[in-house]
Amino acid sequence: MIYDKARELASLLKNSDEYKAYLGLKETATANETTKALIKEYHQLQFRAQSAAMSGKKDDETLERLQKVGEILQLNREASEFLLAEYRLNIMLSDVYKILAEAIDVDLGMLED
Repeated sequence: MIYDKARELASLLKNSDEYKAYLGLKETATANETTKALIKEYHQLQFRAQSAAMSGKKDDETLERLQKVGEILQLNREASEFLLAEYRLNIMLSDVYKILAEAIDVDLGMLED
């Protein structure tokens, strides 16, 4: 029963406007190899910055590079729209996870600022 509902939720997510926008914009944004490489670097830098923050360290070099790559991507309409769609999709997924975790009283302290 739970797995059936999970599959149903997965189908709803896959057919959501947020996911469809994400897919379409991803295809457009990553059609250019330079933009695709910058988006990949941006994601890697985000991960490094988040990892450093979680371990209590501040990585100024990574944060500076993240900001510079972010500024470059903001100048590219396709990349900017894709990153915004990706952000919206991640917010939706995070909200769904929070709803599920709250339903079974799981501590989400690690996910909150």
